Amino acid sequence: MATVVFVNGNPENAAVWDPLHDALHDALRGPAAARTVRLSPPGFGAPVPEGFGCTVAAYREWLVGRLERLGEPVHLVGHDVGGSAVVSVAMTRPDLLLSWVSDSLGVFHPDYEWHDLARGWQSPGAGEESVAALMGGSLAERAERMTARGFPRSLALRVAPAQGPEMGRAILAFYRSAAQPAMAELGRGLAAAARRPGLAVIGTEDHFVGSEAMRRESAARAGAGTAVLRGVGHWWMVQDPAGSARTLTSFWSDLTP
Repeated sequence: MATVVFVNGNPENAAVWDPLHDALHDALRGPAAARTVRLSPPGFGAPVPEGFGCTVAAYREWLVGRLERLGEPVHLVGHDVGGSAVVSVAMTRPDLLLSWVSDSLGVFHPDYEWHDLARGWQSPGAGEESVAALMGGSLAERAERMTARGFPRSLALRVAPAQGPEMGRAILAFYRSAAQPAMAELGRGLAAAARRPGLAVIGTEDHFVGSEAMRRESAARAGAGTAVLRGVGHWWMVQDPAGSARTLTSFWSDLTP
């Protein structure tokens, strides 16, 4: 099997994939063995390069550059900010992909409205206050906020070090660049993503990325299949790593060799 690339989102680093990576380890052995690569976007687990804008377009170009350096088409899996970047790459650079998976297709729907936190980040003043509160405090305090979101404490302690002022600035820049109608306008090109097999992961308790109907409609426009994870929220790879691993391996095994 070819390389599988995972791209995380906000407010995380690549450690968010650890439970899923462990669950996939046994499934991707022998003839199905795959090299896995975890990429953290600048500001979300990786340093922000000088002059990098942390915008929707900047993250697409960053991901394109990282995939070009790998030198072979990959199976690309993205979550949250990483999920929207994956869809953007699928629409514009299918030559870099064998397949793609995203949990963020709903944000490209013409009727999508950003969730309350994002609307706060998009507001001058209120956004700065919000990220200061969310990204501030000690490592233990930041980890506690992640455990309150359903992360095991051991994983929360691996994610929390990535949080801080730099991630706060990345959050503000990204969500302000993504304020509607920006994502809806990008969504007009969803049909181009059908040039490679795609899959929309739909956690039924994920209330950040639009309704289930929106996600299904965007998936259909992108020519993608859907995988519904019942009772699972935004962090599906943490909440149900075994089920998530089965979903991904089933998708990949069904692809034409």
